[in-house]
Amino acid sequence: MPNHFHLLIKQVNEGSVTEFISKLSNSYTKYYNTKYKRVGPLFQGEFKAEVMENDEQLIHVSRYIHLNPLVSYLIKDLKHFEWSSYKEYLSKSSNSLCDKEKILGYFKNSRGYEQFVMDQAGYATELELIKRQLIDEI
Repeated sequence: MPNHFHLLIKQVNEGSVTEFISKLSNSYTKYYNTKYKRVGPLFQGEFKAEVMENDEQLIHVSRYIHLNPLVSYLIKDLKHFEWSSYKEYLSKSSNSLCDKEKILGYFKNSRGYEQFVMDQAGYATELELIKRQLIDEI
């Protein structure tokens, strides 16, 4: 996404997610500032984290994250968005950055997950359009 990113990560130790995000954002900021000869913060505000209360919430958040570039009109086909793990979830390859088995375990196969995601695409896109229209009217 041009102005934010989503990560769905499992916290193993208390505070480990906060520490990871801090190291990630600080390291990337240093890299970016050095590369583009700039100074100062790169990210605005603190990161937001939500605890998944149950498995249903977990799979719906996964779908939300994967649909985000589509409903934001960045792309027309999720399989072509290079900054997403969506292709990994549909791939049979075990050489993956993601531990996708937790999510895919709720579906018969990766095609079932793809159907689950795409079944919400039209509705999510309409909601985003309505949201944008409401903001424009205010």
